[in-house]
Amino acid sequence: MRNKNVWLVTLGILLIIGVGIFSFQYENPDSDTADPEEGLQNESQEETNIEKQKNPNGNEHFSVQHTEYPGEVTPDFSPEELIEPPSGNWLTNGGNIYNGRYSPLSKIDTSNVSDLKAEWITSMGTGLKFKYSGEATPLVYDGVMFNVTGENHVAAIDAKTGEFIWEYKPKLPEGLDTLCCGWVNRGVALGDGKVFVGLLDARLVALDQKTGEVLWETVVDEWEKGYTITSAPLFYDGKVYTGIAGGEYGIRGYVAAYDANIGRQVWRTYTLPEPGAKGSETWPEDSENWLTGGAPVWQTPAVDPELGLIYFATGNTAPDLDGSNRKGDNLYTDSVMALNADTGDYEWHFQEVHHDIWDYDPANPVVLYDVKMNGETKKGIAQAGKTGWVYLLDRTNGKPLVGIEEKPVPQNKNQKTSPTQPFPIGDSFVPQEITEEDIERDLPKEFNGKFGNIFTPFWDEPVTVKPSPQGGANWPPSAYNPNTELFYVLGNDNYFSYAHYAEDEENKFEVGKEWLGSIWQPVEKSPSRGTVTAIDIKTNKIVWQNDWDTIAYSGILTTAGNLIFTGHNDGRIIAYDATNGEKVWQFKTDAGANAPPITYKVDGKQYISIFSAGNSLAGTQHGDKIYTFSLEGKYGSLEDIPEEDITVSPAKEEMDFNQGKQEDKNEVSVDEGLKVYENNCLSCHGAEGAGGHNGPNLQDLNMNKEQIIQQIKNGGGNMPGFEDGLTEEEIEAVTEYIRSLSEEEG
Repeated sequence: MRNKNVWLVTLGILLIIGVGIFSFQYENPDSDTADPEEGLQNESQEETNIEKQKNPNGNEHFSVQHTEYPGEVTPDFSPEELIEPPSGNWLTNGGNIYNGRYSPLSKIDTSNVSDLKAEWITSMGTGLKFKYSGEATPLVYDGVMFNVTGENHVAAIDAKTGEFIWEYKPKLPEGLDTLCCGWVNRGVALGDGKVFVGLLDARLVALDQKTGEVLWETVVDEWEKGYTITSAPLFYDGKVYTGIAGGEYGIRGYVAAYDANIGRQVWRTYTLPEPGAKGSETWPEDSENWLTGGAPVWQTPAVDPELGLIYFATGNTAPDLDGSNRKGDNLYTDSVMALNADTGDYEWHFQEVHHDIWDYDPANPVVLYDVKMNGETKKGIAQAGKTGWVYLLDRTNGKPLVGIEEKPVPQNKNQKTSPTQPFPIGDSFVPQEITEEDIERDLPKEFNGKFGNIFTPFWDEPVTVKPSPQGGANWPPSAYNPNTELFYVLGNDNYFSYAHYAEDEENKFEVGKEWLGSIWQPVEKSPSRGTVTAIDIKTNKIVWQNDWDTIAYSGILTTAGNLIFTGHNDGRIIAYDATNGEKVWQFKTDAGANAPPITYKVDGKQYISIFSAGNSLAGTQHGDKIYTFSLEGKYGSLEDIPEEDITVSPAKEEMDFNQGKQEDKNEVSVDEGLKVYENNCLSCHGAEGAGGHNGPNLQDLNMNKEQIIQQIKNGGGNMPGFEDGLTEEEIEAVTEYIRSLSEEEG
């Protein structure tokens, strides 16, 4: 008994010591938000202030402050401040609330851009596993940069040196698996002394800008039902705006506004109308499509304060590829929408694709612009579609600024296709048809399937069409330069086949399960190409275009130095002359450059920066580094950079905890192979090996075990190798799982 008492006393002392090291913050279980004034205890250490916090739902997070915050904190920005093009800071995901990604900075221009060299390189230390993708746009305010990785790891970094100031990483639910397209986060928002970040488990979090400590946290929705957040929030007028991802899971899309001080919801507007509401007549009567029909909003909105409107584009209809049970145009899917920014009330919409069965949702962020046309200044909004067209609208009313014609399209009675589709006047920036010459040049000799043009429908026989569900334009943001009056857009050009198998058991709706309704897959042994295109904003005509031998999957920055910057899958950040498209500079990083570049100024010096971390859907080399360049930089190539000159997160070891579903490395079985598959292969190949975004159907795989292992290790085609990313046990396990898929079908 005495020994037991001694043990209890010792345990109590250890607990007291533990509480002295780690402080915990709890949300009020009766409230949706945490009180920012309560429960924040900071245990000081000599150089590092570490905080491990937990809320009642068990969602722990790690927070660490390395140095004193060196700059001023953001104010409650006025509309005028947020409209200004980013001339020193980079305040919003799109540079300003117009989303134009244009900077008036011009110290770096076409005459000296060839002198750009790397000034500093910082390793974030997270997001290296293949399931993560680096798509974030860093923000900069008063000499401090804020970045986030695919693991939802947020860092404040000295924008002059690359040194870490503080870091935050949440613990996401162990069962998190409702992510159609990889683990991504496209950025944070800044305002009123706070850093706002949306998490993959559909939480919205506010961090103290100086310390990284959690001020409040709100559950936006239930990830178990397919709702997630991948976009950067937007701060405007004391509110934080966010949309929701999850269109592949049969959700009901919406945009919501939250009070920036306490995290309480101010309004929520659904993008699927309830029965009897405007737009409900475009769905079958007496159905539940309005609850499961999709229309997510997974890009950062834009705002026009003068009009008081917030703008965004909505995502795909659900199920994506099966229109047989949703007759009608299916509003407000595949649409550009305008709402009252203060109340969320509907103002106008324009639908780009009626009754979508091709996953042609407008994934590209909307861009606001002002331009003189016929002697009159027009308030425009541009949206680059997966269709391969740019839609140029009057943002006061949603009417076309450059003509858009409704034209008849091929029909399929089973799919209940729309009789017409909108065709913008002007040029498409990717091919929209497949010709006999294309087949002969690009596809394997054994290809003998049906093929067609844009809007060609399909049913139980596979049909190959262009553009593919990758676009056209996908999520990588476009840019507009008011000096050249050109709109710059990245495009994808590849071959995808569609077929209808909606009666299969796995394609029936189930809450929290991916729900495509049919099958899509890339044509094996076919090329993937990309385009970088400049389009005249007044005519929608191509001024210049550069072709790539891979998809274009990063984003664009344009500046008053008559430049555009973009990232390439092979790791290069490239600069082009904005007027004629001539390549004027490049630098190759150590991973896929699959995020948009930014520019900013500190102490009179202009910098160019990009988060180069790779992308799962693009199949590129993964990494974790921010590369920042200036005319006074030291490193002309990757080989010039000494390892010791790369800043590495001091908290890298502490942040090495897993997110979501985990693999058990000690067992080799089909079940364990499924876990490896879900973390590394699902986004490309789809659930149970079918219906992915750019990988072939594994249920039809004709390879023996050794061939599968070699393919996993070495890659090939558009697939990267995993020899360095998976253990031998994991490769063995996932091989067995892949073999089981074809055996089940056979």
